[in-house]
Amino acid sequence: MTDELDPDAIAGRLRQSGHAPALTGSDLSVLSTKGVSHDHWRVADTGLVLRIPRMNQWGLRAEDALAYQATAFERAAASGHTPRCTAVIAPGDALPRGALLVEEITGQAPHLPRDLPAIAETLAAIHSLPVPADDRLAPLQIHRNPVSSTLQVIEEQAAFLTQADLAAETETAIRQDLEWARDLAGRGEPNFAHCLVCTDAHPGNFLIDDSGKAWFVDLEKALYGAVPIDLAHVTLLTSTGWDPDCQGDPSAGDVEQFYRRYLDLVGQDRAAELEPWLLPLRRLTWLRTITWFVRWKAEWSDTKHAAMRDSRMSAHIQAHVERCFSPEIVAAVRDDWRTSNLITH
Repeated sequence: MTDELDPDAIAGRLRQSGHAPALTGSDLSVLSTKGVSHDHWRVADTGLVLRIPRMNQWGLRAEDALAYQATAFERAAASGHTPRCTAVIAPGDALPRGALLVEEITGQAPHLPRDLPAIAETLAAIHSLPVPADDRLAPLQIHRNPVSSTLQVIEEQAAFLTQADLAAETETAIRQDLEWARDLAGRGEPNFAHCLVCTDAHPGNFLIDDSGKAWFVDLEKALYGAVPIDLAHVTLLTSTGWDPDCQGDPSAGDVEQFYRRYLDLVGQDRAAELEPWLLPLRRLTWLRTITWFVRWKAEWSDTKHAAMRDSRMSAHIQAHVERCFSPEIVAAVRDDWRTSNLITH
């Protein structure tokens, strides 16, 4: 199977919980171990997947991380574009961080740029969900001030810059954008409405079913925040090359069409609210992602780390991160906001 997890013990835990009374270890099969934070095991022919946390990037306790994700799955399911969570398996000997039982979505990784319009439709559906009253938001986070909230994450990750052994041009570019972000945070926050956002909306976290519908399947970091961050995360080069099973390299024209499709779906009033922030938050999202790469390289890239248990994914991540750190790629990505002409409507 995978790592130190014992399928017989896990099957026993599921039987004990009452969610799969006749299950044996041989009925479990590994679906994927390529995620940084989770493994996924298929549960016989039940149509369910066991989503097994191996770490939490926010540092939450196991019980809190499970509760957070279960709530995110429950709230997002109303969009019709995310799998349903059917049960929470508490932490125990067989599953030290517990697990979620979620609906299995049968589909393929997106082909880019072909599937970008379908992803735009999925994001529009998730973002249109009603937002609970303030006293009912918990346990999900709310980034009331998305610029300063994102900058806080960036600052925490940028603390590892001196340990990442980057090319001088790359480190200089990151520090220049960090200064820009600090200045942006001092100039105020967006006035558009917050909504449920995916946060980790790279294309590899979507599946495309036989009808062409896109499903978002990783709600670990869902929260209430800013739409332009999701839109950027789908289409930045740091994201489009993250998953080894995603194919394609969207052009600037493909990215512009993606934004146009999303803005058409949400209507003129909402589009008018969002448009002034699309490029600034695209820049901020790149900075958030590239400094995550910095932290990953400095702290998590050791092959003994829980995030690096899948050898194929580990090798791919290593190559992708190094490519994204190359001065040429950094310069090409930054052209989006330095030319200020990527997104028009």
